[in-house]
Amino acid sequence: MIPATWKRYQLSQLVNKALSLPKPVPFDFLVKGEILRSTLGEWCVENGAGEEETLEIEYIESVMPPEKVSDFPHEDWVSSVSCKLQGQFLTGSYDGYIRSFDYSKSATSSTQAHSAPITSICLVPSASSQIVASASHDLTAQLTQINIGPNSKSTPLATLHLHTAPVSSVAANNTGTQLLTASWDGIVGHWDTSIPESDEVPEVAPNERDRRKRRRVDGGGKVKRKAPVGVLKSHVGRVSRALFSIKQEKNAYSCGFDSTVRVWDTENEICVHTITASEKPFLDLALPRDPQTLLASSTDRTVTLYDVRLDSKPAAPVSLAHPATPSCLAASSQGQQVVSGGYDGMVRLWDLRSTKGALASFRAWEEAGKVLSVDWEGNLVGIGGEGGFTVWKVGDGA
Repeated sequence: MIPATWKRYQLSQLVNKALSLPKPVPFDFLVKGEILRSTLGEWCVENGAGEEETLEIEYIESVMPPEKVSDFPHEDWVSSVSCKLQGQFLTGSYDGYIRSFDYSKSATSSTQAHSAPITSICLVPSASSQIVASASHDLTAQLTQINIGPNSKSTPLATLHLHTAPVSSVAANNTGTQLLTASWDGIVGHWDTSIPESDEVPEVAPNERDRRKRRRVDGGGKVKRKAPVGVLKSHVGRVSRALFSIKQEKNAYSCGFDSTVRVWDTENEICVHTITASEKPFLDLALPRDPQTLLASSTDRTVTLYDVRLDSKPAAPVSLAHPATPSCLAASSQGQQVVSGGYDGMVRLWDLRSTKGALASFRAWEEAGKVLSVDWEGNLVGIGGEGGFTVWKVGDGA
């Protein structure tokens, strides 16, 4: 028996007492998939439930309002960010540069990897070196060794040649041995990360202008040209994102402007499952902690949670409603939360157990500007877009 006048605070006190916690922990409460933001009595009135009805209430640890940590100004739009390198933030920009910054805001490296805007970067897990993969509008992806230090110089290792249109994303597997590239040409490229001793793709004879441009980008050094180990063909429109499965690295996922999410067997280079959504061009994917589900953002202003098990029965997807187009996603590695960035300049924090509204929302920059990329590692969320690069703290922790 719980008083109908109780709100979150009283319920949180009850749970803390029942669990005999040594230090008080604030909790939020879910009632039928919705965060409780009023008294229990008011919730019953709004939802047509009687005050004597038995309600199943789930408690979850509260997420404190996000706090801004720091700004990292850029001269051009920041299209991709990564918080995966310990002690460093990585950014990819429309000026073609990959940059790194330490937590004290000092620039630790800068290298021009592409002659056109960078669309995506990712850290390639490696025990021996710091390697970043990048994708660009120049129709290529690239592997670059990042050397952290005031006088150190980053080194381009190999360029990846397959696509005939801008490369929209690049992603590495957990072990750093393989890459996936997605492109506007409708193709997903599958690569290994080894550096060849000689060119695997013949070089097209450049004209004088292209030769000078390449010399400015790579410093005159000869960068090896890699070929893919596989090509995944099934999409009938632009592919916006491709990711490896967290648990089964032979499986991969992709989404595109053809309103489909596809599941791939990369070993056999075949599409094994297709999720079709009517008139929902997809922009980005994220993998929550649950390996059976996948999040996809769409131009219809929703983020949708899909069941990607091959042997599962069709189930109604769960959608998070956005007031603006959600351009990018990042899932927490520690729980059920996800952040999304929108073209309205807002970043929203969601709990997948409560889809009717965001837990918190905040503007990435004081002035309006599109959010183009988010990354979440630990309790830090990196945000890139028209306003440059900014870091916010979400939750507790060092």
